[in-house]
This record gives sequence, structure tokens and C-alpha cells, in this order.
Amino acid sequence: MDPVLYNDWHPVALSSQIAAGAMLATDLLETRVVLWRDSGGVLHAWEDRCPHRGTRLSLGRLQEDTVRCPYHGWAFGKEGRCTHIPALPDAPLKAQVAVYRVQEQYGMAWACLGTPAHAGPPAFPEFADEQLRKVWCGSYDVQASAPRIVENFLDMAHFAFVHEGILGDKERPAVPDYTVETFDDAEYGSGVWARQCYAYQPQASKSATEGSDIEYTYRVVRPLTAILTKHPPGAIREAIALFTQPLTETSTRVWIIMALNDFVSSDGAMRGFQDTIFLQDKPILESQHPARLPLTPGAEVSVLCDRMSLAYRSYLKQQDLHYGVIR
Repeated sequence: MDPVLYNDWHPVALSSQIAAGAMLATDLLETRVVLWRDSGGVLHAWEDRCPHRGTRLSLGRLQEDTVRCPYHGWAFGKEGRCTHIPALPDAPLKAQVAVYRVQEQYGMAWACLGTPAHAGPPAFPEFADEQLRKVWCGSYDVQASAPRIVENFLDMAHFAFVHEGILGDKERPAVPDYTVETFDDAEYGSGVWARQCYAYQPQASKSATEGSDIEYTYRVVRPLTAILTKHPPGAIREAIALFTQPLTETSTRVWIIMALNDFVSSDGAMRGFQDTIFLQDKPILESQHPARLPLTPGAEVSVLCDRMSLAYRSYLKQQDLHYGVIR
């Protein structure tokens, strides 16, 4: 397992999806995971596998803070230790489910399969801005590697073709030069960002009524996380965080959180707008070959407006990432 990702925090569900007394099955880094919330509201993340015969525990029952396997009825308490074997009620209880670290932030559950290299999930300070409304979009399942998805999120040259009439115009496809730098900031974290990125957009957001030139800032704050902000004159109007959940090397669940000052459009309308954009990207992402992102020089042809993409690839190499990439 790639230690860079094994020891990092990954989004695995919306907090609202995990009700007390219920279990939610998911996958992370080719590992089956079950999420459940106990009677005190505490969230738990376990390997979704009974140590007896490998059955998914999420198919069983959760009752009185005990998870019971559907196959032979083995029961496991909050610490993941076996507390009862119905077929041998007097047998020694040595079985233990693998228990993972989990926490909640940004209205989401985050899990780490290893020993966390960071205290918490990626920095997203715009989420704390009370003047910005929060809207959760997705999840979207994509048959592509997480690094491919992040790189697409950082790319502006596809706007005029993949998102024509919304984020781009085929009559105005040029991408002006922009600034790319590394950064290390107490509030925003560390990584690589692109600033002074400009694009003409016929409809930059759900609330936009006419086309305009929009300034973007992109920042990569973890290997599989990127955040963009759109800057009208004077203030940040919108911040969009892309969080990816690597299911396997070439399949990914994508979560998006928008923080914006549109208090007119409904949540459903804004989700619908984001759905339209992402579902335009999806067939492109799933068509890319190879599915894993190539980090080897010369593997793909790059041009000047790909500078942020190249900086992202360089960042992944510096982080020593191996999962979902070709080195």
C-alpha cells in the first residue's frame, strides 16, 4: 500500500448519511470499510470484514452498540473485539476487527487506514467563512484514477470544448499565461497553486445572468485534493473544493463542496448546475489512456498553458506518490 495515501485522511461519506443505529458500507484504497455511529453519536470506521470467514459486517445488524455478523452471528463491541460466538458461547474471544481512525470535518466523515501523517483533512478555510453558504455536491463515481480527476479540475483549456456555453466559449478558447508557485501557509496549508488565471465564461455559476471574465486561483493542498476560488472584483465569491476518495487505482468517488455567497438559488439548483459540469467531464476522464496519470517525462505532450498540470505532476513526484500514477 502506498504510504502517502495509506497515512492520509480521505473522505468516505457525508456525515448526514450515517445515522445512529445504522451502518454504511464503502470502499477506500481497495479496502472494504463499514461506517457506523453508536448511541452516543460517536462515529466508527472498521474494516468491513468479519475476521471469521470474511463476510461483510455491513450486511449484518447493529444493535445496542454491537455489530453482529450476518453469517454466524459473531458479535463485536465498540472497540472491534468479539464479544459473543453463538455456536460456542463459552469459547475464548480472541477475534478482532481492524479498526481505523475516523473524524468528521466539513460535514463529512474522513478515514485514515494507517497512521495519520496529518492531524486532520486538507485545509479548506473558506468553509469557516460564515458569509459563504455551503452546498455539498455528488458523490460521483468515475472509472479513472484520482490524480487524473484532480488534474482535470486544474485545467482551464478544456472549458471552451467540454463546457461550451457554460464555462467556456469556442470563439474565445485562449488561456492567458498565469503564475504557478509552491506555498506553505498556516491557514491554507502547503502545496502548489496557480494564480491570476483568467477565463471568459458565458455562465460562471448558477446565479450568473451574463458572460464575464473570471479570475481563478487553484491550489493543490494534498495529493488528491484541489480547491479553486473565483474572484470577482473585491472579494472571493465562490470556493469549490474537490475531495477524492480512491476506491482503487483506477476508480474514484468524487465529493465537491461549494462555499459561495449565492443565497438566492436553491440547493437543488446549485447541485444541478454542478452535476451538469461534472457529468460533462466524466466521459472525458473515463476515456483517458492510460487511466493512471503518467509522471514520466515525455509520456504526454504538454504546452505552456499546461503549467499547472506539470506543477501538479512534479508535486506528486516530490510527495513520492505511487498509487494511481505511472512513474
